[in-house]
Parts: sequence; C-alpha cells; structure tokens
Amino acid sequence: MDNPMRQIKVEKVTVNIGVGSAGESLENAKTLLERITGKKVVETKAKRRNPAFKLRPGLPIGVKVTLRGEDAINFLKRALAAKKNKLKASNFDEFGNFSFGIHEYIDLPGVKYDPSIGLYGFDVCVTLQRPGKRVALRRRKKSKIGKKHFIKKEEGINFVRETFGVTVEG
Repeated sequence: MDNPMRQIKVEKVTVNIGVGSAGESLENAKTLLERITGKKVVETKAKRRNPAFKLRPGLPIGVKVTLRGEDAINFLKRALAAKKNKLKASNFDEFGNFSFGIHEYIDLPGVKYDPSIGLYGFDVCVTLQRPGKRVALRRRKKSKIGKKHFIKKEEGINFVRETFGVTVEG
C-alpha cells in the first residue's frame, strides 16, 4: 500500500467475562482477568431490570479489560493461538471488527488451572481502524469520514489473515 492513511491497525482489544450476578463468582472473574491481562479490571453493570434473572439496574454482572497498543497485539496472538488460529467469517461484522469466545481460560498458552478460581470462559472483541478515525470521534471540530475510509468485512478478514496468519472459514 502506498497511502499510509489506508493502512489498517488494531485500535483495541476488549476482553469480557459476563458472570450474571455479584458475589464470589464476580470476584473470581476479576482476579482471573487481572492475572491473564496484567491490567486493571472494570466492572460492568446491568442496564435493565430482569426479574427472571434477579437483575436490577446498577447491579454488577461482569468484568472487562480494554487493551491497546502492544499489549493488545500480544494478547490477541495468545487468544488466537487458543482458537488454533481459526475463525469463522460470521465472527466479523460489516466494519471488519471481529469477536470470538474462548470456552475455558486454560486454553490460553502459558495459563494454568487455579482451583480457587474455577473455570471461566471469556469473549475477545477486536476493533480495527484506519488512521484519521479520530476526526469523527473527537469532541471539538468533528468532521465526517468518507465512505471509502471505512473498513469493509473483506478488508478486515484479509488484514487478520496477513497479519496474524489466521485461517477464516466459511
């Protein structure tokens, strides 16, 4: 590519564990995410009331971590290795972003089972962007981005194939 503004890069990787209730399981998930990523964890809270699951607004029901830069790339390589470097085409959205789940944290290379925590799975969501995306997101002097500057699904798939050596099926 000749134009540096057309290059795709990983903006962020978000790792999420949804527990569904507060208490010991939420604390275990928090400990696990801190151990896996090495970053500070943020609690996610329920937005709606759901009596069937005993949820009310503001009740903590999960934890997440947002990784950027080199930390994001390193974690993403480990997470893709846990999936044996295979993704489905349905994992990608129309803007090239993709997400996938890992059933058990012990699938990650270099992570051992901890009986005090138990077994948890987590979701990995990857957001891709091109340079110049900030123009549409900044607070002052916002501006629109042209249609050609958005990442398409096929471009996201090609980026993941070339950069991380992932096989995308179907």
